[in-house]
Amino acid sequence: MKDNLVPDSNVIIKLENLTKSFDGEMVLRGVSLEIHDNEFVTLLGPSGCGKTTTLRIIGGFETPDEGNVYFDGALINDVPPYKRHINTVFQKYALFPHLNVFENIAFGLRLRKENEDVIRESVQEMLSLVNLKGFERRRINTLSGGQQQRVAIARALINKPRVLLLDEPLGALDLKLRKDMQNELKNIQTKTGITFIYVTHDQEEALSMSDTVVVMENGQIQQIGSPTDIYNEPENAFVADFIGESNIVDGIMLSDYKVRFSGHTFDCVDKGFEKNQPIDVVVRPEDVDVVTPDKGMLEGTVTSVTFKGVHWEIIVDINGFKWMIQTTDFVAEGEHIGLYIEPDAIHIMNKSEFSDMFGDYSSFSDELDMLSDPTEPGDEEDDDE
Repeated sequence: MKDNLVPDSNVIIKLENLTKSFDGEMVLRGVSLEIHDNEFVTLLGPSGCGKTTTLRIIGGFETPDEGNVYFDGALINDVPPYKRHINTVFQKYALFPHLNVFENIAFGLRLRKENEDVIRESVQEMLSLVNLKGFERRRINTLSGGQQQRVAIARALINKPRVLLLDEPLGALDLKLRKDMQNELKNIQTKTGITFIYVTHDQEEALSMSDTVVVMENGQIQQIGSPTDIYNEPENAFVADFIGESNIVDGIMLSDYKVRFSGHTFDCVDKGFEKNQPIDVVVRPEDVDVVTPDKGMLEGTVTSVTFKGVHWEIIVDINGFKWMIQTTDFVAEGEHIGLYIEPDAIHIMNKSEFSDMFGDYSSFSDELDMLSDPTEPGDEEDDDE
């Protein structure tokens, strides 16, 4: 095995066929990924998908059972965390309660025995970057959650790492503060030019901040792409369901640009499938127009109506399959309506292991069924390992 690769001029982290097991259970199954310099990358997926384990391997806190991790083309599998040009911001921040804000941020420089002038100048630079000027002498236990997170970010950045790892750092914050910090993090990443690798299960967080989203499930990467690509062009039913809301139905690709599903033949914009190939069809709820039954391509009965502020969310029963529609026009429960779908609102996907698992809005979550079934096991640990 070679210890070095010829590096891509822009690739800073390369993961090559990573596998990892804990207690005989495989949590990573051949994960390969390239992360570029000055990129904001988000590892996105539900609990247990492998995203945190991937992050910990990059940081050196775990070692892969198989596969390699490269940094700037050099193999770093056996390099300890403190020797990697990588720092980590944890969900619980791990600040020192006995030190004030200044000393928490200065901690890494003091370990390196930098002189006082360098420390003072660097800490002031970090305080300005995270909007905490004037907080130098404040004690950690007097700060809000958002302020503590800024201190943790400043402490991680003061050593000028090439890569910053962030493990669900917004999870403990309330909704409004979380949204504010999303903007702060993206601004900090842009200003510093440091590569950010961010872990979250929150789809909105991933879509709003990232240059690249890596969707994971079952210890594997399901799709890599820009936020718009992930949302508009999901590669399988899991991605389509996990990113936003999706109606996912069985279909047959009759020919290029022609698909049949739900008893109707539609024009679409997809091609390259075999004639009469079984496929999955995705239609986003916001892309369906509600019309009178005589003008609809499909017809159904409204079974529920929920006001969401900017739109109504309605569930429509079409031949026993429950569709979700988001519309600004009020429709009454029990009303018979038509649905009109434009060709570019129809997205075709190959069948996958996730086919027939998602897309019917009879209920919003499998947890609803679990709550009514006393034989179901209790909650699993909220852990990727």
